[in-house]
Parts: sequence; C-alpha cells; structure tokens
Amino acid sequence: MADEKNRPKTPHHVILEDRNFLTVSGVSDIDSFNEETAVLFTELGELTIRGSDLHMNKLNVDTGEVTIEGDIHTLVYTDDRPKKLFARLFQ
Repeated sequence: MADEKNRPKTPHHVILEDRNFLTVSGVSDIDSFNEETAVLFTELGELTIRGSDLHMNKLNVDTGEVTIEGDIHTLVYTDDRPKKLFARLFQ
C-alpha cells in the first residue's frame, strides 16, 4: 500500500476524434475488452467505453496509453474513492 501512495501519478488524458478514434493515457489496467465494451482502470477511476465494432489498436503498458477504434457511443467514469470532504470528516 505504501508503494501506491509514493508512486508518481501518470497524467490522464482522453482524446476522442470523430467519435471513432479514442486515445486514453494514464491507464493502469484493463479489466475487460470486447467489440461492444471496454473497461479500463485509470488514475481517475474506472472508465467504461461502450460502442460497436471496437478494436484496440495500441496498448503501451510502459506509458499507460491505449488507443481504441470503432463506433464509440459512451464514455462513463465510475469512481469508488471517497470524496475529499467525507475523507476529512472521518479522519
């Protein structure tokens, strides 16, 4: 756990071009991927990408960069981390 707190955060960027080419940086892991859904773990929470005919063109584990091509319909973040206000209240 101490290593996770001390490791530098990777910058997180999402670039969507023409709703069919997506570049995401700051990816720490890929939970699942198929032609309709991709679930990525990023520095800012879980990112779910939904669409059709999705294909992963590039995965660079050293830089945490992923490129996805296809008809992209939605990008949704899910964040299970406590909000800063609540975190301060319970310290």
